[in-house]
Amino acid sequence: MTRQESFKRRIRERMAKTGERYGAARRVLIEKAGEPAHDEATTRRWIAEPEIGDDAVLEATGRRWNDWCDLIDAWPGNEDGHAAIAAHVHEEHGIPGWWAQSITVGYERITGRRLPHQRPDGTFSAGRSRTVRVDTAVLREMLLDDADRAELFPGLDTELRSRPTSKNVRLAMDEGAAEIALAPLDDGRVKVTISHERLPEYEAVDRWKRFWGEWLDALHEA
Repeated sequence: MTRQESFKRRIRERMAKTGERYGAARRVLIEKAGEPAHDEATTRRWIAEPEIGDDAVLEATGRRWNDWCDLIDAWPGNEDGHAAIAAHVHEEHGIPGWWAQSITVGYERITGRRLPHQRPDGTFSAGRSRTVRVDTAVLREMLLDDADRAELFPGLDTELRSRPTSKNVRLAMDEGAAEIALAPLDDGRVKVTISHERLPEYEAVDRWKRFWGEWLDALHEA
């Protein structure tokens, strides 16, 4: 048994004896041992960094990332998926919805259940944005027109998946689907923001981020 597992066993034994919740029992044992909350006995190897820093999550929720990971690990339903964990964090620990979701995502990344850019359904997303000098109306019409869109994306199969009146243009791509938002600026330029979702594998993220970066560069130069 590792030192981490032994410490968790002692926490559960104290919970059974005193009726305390996991966090309270853990704090008492740490204080008795004279150890800081993140000593070797209670730290874990993080598979990936969460997007929110340790100090920020402590300030917002009263616990650090390792504390949250210990709490969720101790909950028997932690294998039930993202939605179940987020609901547990919200309902059992009184954490507001946005933070409950953020804690769940951070937990999944730290424990290796979710890779960077991975969505709850297992697919991945990639994004790019750039401000370019182009006529917003003209670019939008080209994205909506099949022939013009073929010129914008030579060699790629695309299919319009949004209505012509929709605020953003959504396209089915060779992999996944891309949503393109156009935000005109007062100086005549337009901010183009691309969210490419439903990518099947982690390796596709860098591939499409490079593609969209080069596409936006070409659009700006043209």
